[in-house]
Amino acid sequence: MDGKTTGRKGSWRLRAAASGAAAAVLLGGCSAGSAKEVAGPSAKASRSPAPSASASGQATGGAQPSATPFEAAANLVPRTKSQGSALAGAVVFRPQDWGRGFKAQQPARSAPGTIAVLDEQCRWERRALPKGVLASLSLYSELPGSGSRGAIKVTAAVTVHATELSADDQLATTLEEVLRCPEQQVRTDERITRLASVGTPFGVRGNTYADDSVYELGSYLTGGGKASYRWTVTRLGTVTVAVSLKGTQGYTDDELQQYVTRGTTNMLDRVRFELGGKG
Repeated sequence: MDGKTTGRKGSWRLRAAASGAAAAVLLGGCSAGSAKEVAGPSAKASRSPAPSASASGQATGGAQPSATPFEAAANLVPRTKSQGSALAGAVVFRPQDWGRGFKAQQPARSAPGTIAVLDEQCRWERRALPKGVLASLSLYSELPGSGSRGAIKVTAAVTVHATELSADDQLATTLEEVLRCPEQQVRTDERITRLASVGTPFGVRGNTYADDSVYELGSYLTGGGKASYRWTVTRLGTVTVAVSLKGTQGYTDDELQQYVTRGTTNMLDRVRFELGGKG
């Protein structure tokens, strides 16, 4: 699970989706196509339905912000594939970053030079990097089960785009694909169902930490049963960071959410550090 570009808007996306402050990206009470509660990292959850929003920063019911939260140093923004790969490697979360007890899954990382694609039949596969993407790296980690608690599986992904427009299109496509594919096939015996997503552009619902963010919630079905599934992708300039998590029994929603928050928060901080910009 982790995007695709074929020159058509809405045709690709990255899997897997905060500042250094404690983040709390919450999406609660959701069914497919609805979201009742969303909050940004520094804000309390909204008690009213989220306004309609697009990844470009437009939102009904609210003014478009006049500034972005981050401005990278122009000389540090990756321009080549090697520079993009170096940045992705410096930013992405590794097993030890998630906390005590986490280890690498097998396989531990995505194939070099590829990105995850949701095809026309709503099935996930990996393809070569499309035009406009310099690099994409996904690392797969897990916290083995113990006692009454099952295993948690997480993916951290970083995609470095050639332009902000390309990165912005990734967020817009993310929102569109849930409508196109509310049920998605991950592997032969694994699928994600009852998907719902919410976009939070800068300046909306307390988002002062990123140019844009999308949060997704659903159920992960395997031969062994059903697990909670959540995913977020967040953009700063030409870089997107994403976290996806497959939950398990023995954990509360808040306990699972803390891992999504931790990965998002720290990877965004690493982007700021590596690109040395203002904001």
